Amino acid sequence: MPYATDLLIIRPDDIDLARSPLTGLEVDTYVLGAFNPGLTRLANGNLLLMVRVAEALKPPARDGFVHSIRWDNGYNLDRWALSDVDTTDPRVFRLKNSAWDVLGLTSLSWLLPVELSSDGLNVLAFHYDKAIAPHASFQCYGTEDPRISKVGNRWLMTTCSVSPERHSTTLYSSDNGLDWQFEDMVLDHQNKDMLIFEGLIDGEYWAQTRPLGDNYFTYAPHSPWQAGPSINLATSKDSLYWKPCRRPGIRPRAGSQVNARMGGGAPPILTPDGWLSLWHGVETHGKVGIYRTYWSLLATDDPSQIIHTSNTPLIEANPVLTEPLNDQMYLHDIVFTTGIVDGGDHYIVASGEADLACRITHIPKSLFRP
Repeated sequence: MPYATDLLIIRPDDIDLARSPLTGLEVDTYVLGAFNPGLTRLANGNLLLMVRVAEALKPPARDGFVHSIRWDNGYNLDRWALSDVDTTDPRVFRLKNSAWDVLGLTSLSWLLPVELSSDGLNVLAFHYDKAIAPHASFQCYGTEDPRISKVGNRWLMTTCSVSPERHSTTLYSSDNGLDWQFEDMVLDHQNKDMLIFEGLIDGEYWAQTRPLGDNYFTYAPHSPWQAGPSINLATSKDSLYWKPCRRPGIRPRAGSQVNARMGGGAPPILTPDGWLSLWHGVETHGKVGIYRTYWSLLATDDPSQIIHTSNTPLIEANPVLTEPLNDQMYLHDIVFTTGIVDGGDHYIVASGEADLACRITHIPKSLFRP
């Protein structure tokens, strides 16, 4: 669906790698992508994008080896023989002789706060001095895909921390939305896309989660649901310790085109009709798939109760926006929504476009009617 206000606000060339946390590595790098940003409104009325910067080696493969960046009390380079890995995906390489799927990354991700005007249409400041980079062994391959929620007077940000130890969810907090403090690891291995609801329900924090696995158990024949990755729910008294909700959340429907994968997008925000949840669905296509954004309304007092789900994509990849960046494109047909704020008669929605750039879209509130 076309929108009157829809643009790329941050592109790879906007990032100044001279101010990157990786400057001490002393090798040539480039910005593979500046994308999948967390979004919130600051106390001064401006917006904050927390941009995931994927900084990659240039080139990662040379002299018969593929290399990756790893943090270990400083940044280091590791290497694997090209004959031992599959490098068909530009983002990762796969070890050929492993008994299970083992990946390496051709980039390391860090987070850059970028301040925008109140409507999200102009960049005001890049806060390199407040960048968030790996600092522990469970983040040694980077920290990715931030989601920001404001609960009361406190900002909470979840991120994916990547390491051989586990692919975990980590929590940061802030008193102003700009200066962030690491809290702790809050979800364990491959429980991704954790989105904290922007408000308490009966005095508790709620969150959407998305655990992954290699095995799923089938529903009954003719069930309206299909087994696979789904959006689950969890609750917490303090935002650190989380209990899974017994009731399911948003599940893939049998016969839907988005059953390859689904997961949370923007943190749910409260509307007069219920909690508005923007999520991504993936249609099988090629190696990566087609990512689109969809939406659901969840009951105000019990988010496990789904009031309405739209089967029509809310946001799709827009090749018109990325056409000027064709020489930097390495993926297509991907939009990955990661943030939403109130803009008056519309919502301001932030997305990652093609794992390359940050996209801002103004969507009329009138579209979200059950």
